[in-house]
Amino acid sequence: MAHRWTNDLTLADITPEAAFLNRRQVLAGLGATGLAIAGRQAQAETLEPNSWDEITSYNNFYEFGTDKDDPKKHAHQMTITPWSVRIDGMVDRPGDYPIEQIMAAMTIEDRIYRLRCVERWSMVVPWSGFELADLLAMAGVQAGAQYVAFETLLRPSEMPGTRYNVIEWPYVEGLRLDEAMHPLTIMATGLYGKPLPKQNGAPLRLVVPWKYGYKSIKSVVRITLTDRQPPTAWNKYSATEYGFYSNVNPNVDHPRWSQKYEQRVGGGLFARKVETLMFNGYEAEVAELYEGMDLVKNH
Repeated sequence: MAHRWTNDLTLADITPEAAFLNRRQVLAGLGATGLAIAGRQAQAETLEPNSWDEITSYNNFYEFGTDKDDPKKHAHQMTITPWSVRIDGMVDRPGDYPIEQIMAAMTIEDRIYRLRCVERWSMVVPWSGFELADLLAMAGVQAGAQYVAFETLLRPSEMPGTRYNVIEWPYVEGLRLDEAMHPLTIMATGLYGKPLPKQNGAPLRLVVPWKYGYKSIKSVVRITLTDRQPPTAWNKYSATEYGFYSNVNPNVDHPRWSQKYEQRVGGGLFARKVETLMFNGYEAEVAELYEGMDLVKNH
């Protein structure tokens, strides 16, 4: 079923687990003086191995709190058994799909992808999962569907962060249908060869490697096919800062900071900055999706 995307990254490119630093260290490092500005050649440099504990300690999952270590502290409260995903809207076979049924039908693959956060840090992560296109095919996409909407679990009794109005809950995201059907777009079920930890979005997390990390919605409980552009959580929060498309584009600055450079997680406070690549380095694979579009206006 899978489209067998060809990967250009290796195990040597994976961000070391020891690199998942305290949020304040990373953000402080972005503004530190004396940081070397490296070019595209640095994008290919290899990195040292790290520990499982550190990768699972550095997360954005506001349902559990806004600090990077909050998800690890609180995500254990989230119940993920049983789990099902409601697939509805413009599909032939709407319904609640148990995770066991989904996993039995999908082709699980390992994918090593770059990850670029809008906060200007980046890493390389080895996921395992299946192509979203295969899950949508199982439900049967109807003619006329143009977008795919996603929704995260909302369970305040298990998610202390949702008790505060940080953003509008539940967390929602969306893709154009052709983006969702692209072979690079996966639903991740594992990380570093292990089951996906709760703080990383268990049991199902969207991964769209050419977009900023917040598009990769975690702990998905609903997928809706629609003919209208769906609302997205961060776009509702601030439309001028977070567009619907949210493609990694070094030529479009965030209103409060430049997006031309990023800091690779893993080098400590004095890690080198590197140039951010268009579409996070996946331009050859996805640029045709946006041919003719104004990528500044449609950010």
